[in-house]
Amino acid sequence: MTANDTATRATTTTPAVRRGRAATIALWVTQVALGVIFLFSGGSKLVGAPAMVNLFAAIGWGQWFRYVTGAIEVGAAIALMIPSAAPFGAILLVATMIGAAAANLFLGQSPAVPLVLSLVAAAVAWSRRNQLPGVSPH
Repeated sequence: MTANDTATRATTTTPAVRRGRAATIALWVTQVALGVIFLFSGGSKLVGAPAMVNLFAAIGWGQWFRYVTGAIEVGAAIALMIPSAAPFGAILLVATMIGAAAANLFLGQSPAVPLVLSLVAAAVAWSRRNQLPGVSPH
C-alpha cells in the first residue's frame, strides 16, 4: 500500500447522512414503534397465543414455522433498538411482512396490515442505508 492509496481511501469513505433533529426523532419514534409492535407480535407467537397457534395451523407448515417467525420478529425488534443493527432488523421485517402478506392472501385475508408494516420497515431501512457495509450515498 502506498501513501497515495491511503489518501484515496481516506477521501472515499462513506460520509454520515446528516438529518435534522426532527427527522432523527421521527426515525427513532418509528423504530421504537415498530420494535414494540414486533416484540408483542413475535412474543405472542413464541408463547403460543391461541390465535397464533390457529393461524399457523391454517397456514399448514407446522408450528415450528410459528416459532421461527416469532424469533425473527423478536430478533428484528431488538435489532431496531441498536443503532448499528437497525437497518438489518428493518430488512428482516420487510421480508417477513412480505411473507405475512402472501400468507394472508393464501388464507383469504387482507394483506393490508403486513404491507403497511413492510413499507414502514422499508422506510427505516432506507433511512439507515448508510450504515450498511458497502453502501455509498452517491
